[in-house]
Amino acid sequence: MSEKNPGASIPVEKIVLALDTSTDMLACAVARVAAEGRVTVLAARDHLCRRQANVELVGTARQALADAGLSMADVDAVLTGRGPGSFTGVRIGVATAKGLACGLGRPLFGASALDAMAWAAHAAGVRGTLAVAGDAMRGEVYPGIYRLDDAGAHRTFAAETVVKADACVAAWAERADAAELTLTGNGLAKYRARFEAAGFSHFSPEEAWYPTGEGLLRAAAEAGVFSGPADQSGDPALVLPIYTRLSDAEEAERTRLGLKAPATVELTGVDDALAGIHLQLRPMTVNDTSAVAALEAATYEGSAHTPWSERLFYEELTQPGRSWWVAHDQGQIIGFAGGVLAGADFEVEEVVVDAARRREGIARRLVARVAYDAQMLGAHTLSLEVDAQNDPARALYVALGLAEEGRRPGYYPAGAGESAHDALILRAPLPLAADAVGGGDDHPEPAPSIRPWPIECAPRSAEAEAAIAAAGPLVLTIESSCDETAMAVTDSHGVVCANVVATQIDFHARFGGVVPEIASRKHTEAIVGVFEETLARAGEHFGVDTLTPADLAAVGCTAGPGLVGALVVGVAFAKGLCAAADLPLIAVHHLEGHLMANLFETPDLEPPFVASIVSGGNTMLVHVRAWGDYVLLGATIDDAVGEAFDKVAKALGLGYPGGPVISKLSAQGNPKAIHFPRAMMHSGDYSFSLSGLKTAVITYIEGENRAGRAINLPDLAASFEAAVIDVQVAKAVTAVEETGVSDFCVGGGVAANPGLRAAYKAALEKRGVRVTVPPMRACGDNAAMIGIAALRSFRAGSFSPLTLDADPNAPLGAWSTPDAPVPPVWTVQK
Repeated sequence: MSEKNPGASIPVEKIVLALDTSTDMLACAVARVAAEGRVTVLAARDHLCRRQANVELVGTARQALADAGLSMADVDAVLTGRGPGSFTGVRIGVATAKGLACGLGRPLFGASALDAMAWAAHAAGVRGTLAVAGDAMRGEVYPGIYRLDDAGAHRTFAAETVVKADACVAAWAERADAAELTLTGNGLAKYRARFEAAGFSHFSPEEAWYPTGEGLLRAAAEAGVFSGPADQSGDPALVLPIYTRLSDAEEAERTRLGLKAPATVELTGVDDALAGIHLQLRPMTVNDTSAVAALEAATYEGSAHTPWSERLFYEELTQPGRSWWVAHDQGQIIGFAGGVLAGADFEVEEVVVDAARRREGIARRLVARVAYDAQMLGAHTLSLEVDAQNDPARALYVALGLAEEGRRPGYYPAGAGESAHDALILRAPLPLAADAVGGGDDHPEPAPSIRPWPIECAPRSAEAEAAIAAAGPLVLTIESSCDETAMAVTDSHGVVCANVVATQIDFHARFGGVVPEIASRKHTEAIVGVFEETLARAGEHFGVDTLTPADLAAVGCTAGPGLVGALVVGVAFAKGLCAAADLPLIAVHHLEGHLMANLFETPDLEPPFVASIVSGGNTMLVHVRAWGDYVLLGATIDDAVGEAFDKVAKALGLGYPGGPVISKLSAQGNPKAIHFPRAMMHSGDYSFSLSGLKTAVITYIEGENRAGRAINLPDLAASFEAAVIDVQVAKAVTAVEETGVSDFCVGGGVAANPGLRAAYKAALEKRGVRVTVPPMRACGDNAAMIGIAALRSFRAGSFSPLTLDADPNAPLGAWSTPDAPVPPVWTVQK
């Protein structure tokens, strides 16, 4: 254990566990770090580990600690590589480290993988000017120039960037000291020949091309992260991957929206249908320059400020390293914000909201979006200038975490009869405070953290301790299979003590569907905040301020199926938490969770029964012969039901998610107005196909547009929905009759569709079959349903090893047991 300074709360020396999975090298080391930054490595377990990091990382960390004669309890701090590197690899390391830090109640720090590569070269004896080329895939590299002397490796650049490999070769070849450069980095495994062709001949040894655990530790010490600067507070929520660029979907979106003639489908009647959809945000395009310039002119009319011209906005949008967003309502621009990346800082240049629409939180949402882009582009901080006399703006920026760090006297010209105003320079570390990105209680967006770290628990009363003891073993469950980061706590009696869901809908809505890369990024950002919130709400349930990992008996997590990049974040965090707090791990099948959500409505539900699972990613009929004994009767051969709803809604310009919008419209329409095909209605099996129906709807839309006829959206929505429901219900009736069951249930997000729920009941109840649908709050992805399955496995002693990896294609029945679940009791309101 590290030596403590008597009377001080901070160790003179820290035992630090370091890990990095940003490359094919699994880097892991344990060291004693002195207050002045001196690093003494106690053990190292670095080894090449291609695509097995999530399987091997926790075990490797334990082995390194054992080699040093230590245990998890001896760790004073955790250090993780933040990249840049393989996106999935970085997130595995960061999520595992977050779980470790949360389980230990210890600080988490982050360091650059490029810096670790530079220190690896330093350890190999390289001195002088070092050029690091990290592999960014797709023909790109992460470049970095360092100065290496006997004291160590020193950065000469502010922030990590990404460039094409050939552009890096050309830029370095043009340097005056090109002949003196020594090259290193895992990018050389692919591009060494290109550098050699340009005349470079000095390379570090190949074994020094990758990050090492020791290199990560020395890089962190060099950067001073252990001494606690503002952006390295030790709060695990604030340690996030270094990406250097937006996701592919966001980049493609900006390219598409930047066209002078954007590809849009003009539909008559859409405005009426979208009357309830307001305040949408999207990236600014060159087509918006006229509207934003007009809003800018109106906002600053009569002031000394010179408004930007349409030409200035156009030039700004066509330059790299920018992020500009607009808020629009029914096509009218009502606000905008944006700025430019300047080294490691992102400078916000404008935040403007229509005078008639102020005090609606528009500016807050715009700044939050710009800040998110800034973070993805590699910025460490966000800065802006504000008029010292602008009290509302100052209040907003303070709420977002920006603090004054300078003042420019008389910067803003004086108006008539007044003196010039000072400009305040405000800055905040990224990511912004949780307040900046919260979406409210109804649709909370992922937020990094809810309180300062480390969390200090208040003393507990005897009554509270007795309540916790009476609840029996408590199981924390994690769900991250798609675009919700969710956690819950369930007690031994099946009582849901807390249930928290942070949605990403606003981030995916503009794409008309879930973007896997964005989903994974947001899970990594949100998971600590959701963990803290869940334990706090569970604590409130028992009359204390928060629970701690010591109060838990096990951790369950969705291990599949789902989006692999999303799943690995939840699985990695769960494994880190279990390893740190010495808790057993329980793997849960996502679809089994949806099946068991029916127990919230019908606690006495028992097999055998037939279940329909209908969601954005699944459409299937299952014969549940016994708990854990599932026979797949049939599934979709192409699109899932929820996916079809989303794609049709996107074609109509109705937004995402499509299900609720189409359902609302269909309630006003005639389901027989338009005949759409009932694919595979009479196929003689239980297979489904939605692709042809989706194509038929889009073909109908295009035909009506060409003919110049107005589309009756309620009739179209009702007719489309009827075609979906007819097939689902017909096959469900056949399945029930053939299996002879007396119970039928529904699971998945589409189970919330009122028309489908009603149709199942109408068709089956008259046949004497009891129909169960989950309560609306349990239809979408949530961790309370995962808790039902996890509690059953806990009682059965069915645990998973810490080598567990996500399985995006896991068959129904994986990780199941034959034991009957404890009927759940949902007492929480959110």
